[in-house]
Amino acid sequence: VQLQASGGGLVQPGGSLRLSCAASGLIVGNYDMAWYRQAPGKERELAARIGTSGTTYYADSVKGRFTISRDHAKNTAYLQMNSLKPEDTAVYYCAARRSYSFTYVYWGQGTQVTVSS
Repeated sequence: VQLQASGGGLVQPGGSLRLSCAASGLIVGNYDMAWYRQAPGKERELAARIGTSGTTYYADSVKGRFTISRDHAKNTAYLQMNSLKPEDTAVYYCAARRSYSFTYVYWGQGTQVTVSS
């Protein structure tokens, strides 16, 4: 199983980025898919999650600005990030777990998002 995260970069405050998480060895539709992030000196936190039924969850800090989705044909999960703020600067990781499990067992390698003018 491999999760390949991409799409990070440097963006100005108020800008947008779309992160992609391409999966191989698993079918994204059969897993809960999540995006975590870890800022320097802080613990990793859950930013957004999409369940197998399509139910979504967002951290309060990103609600209304971020949208998680997946494309079954491309077997890829996405995180659309709008109205980015400097405090969104972090390494973003995609992860996958079975719906009946509390543990994310598959992780991508992380992609850096830097929001700065």
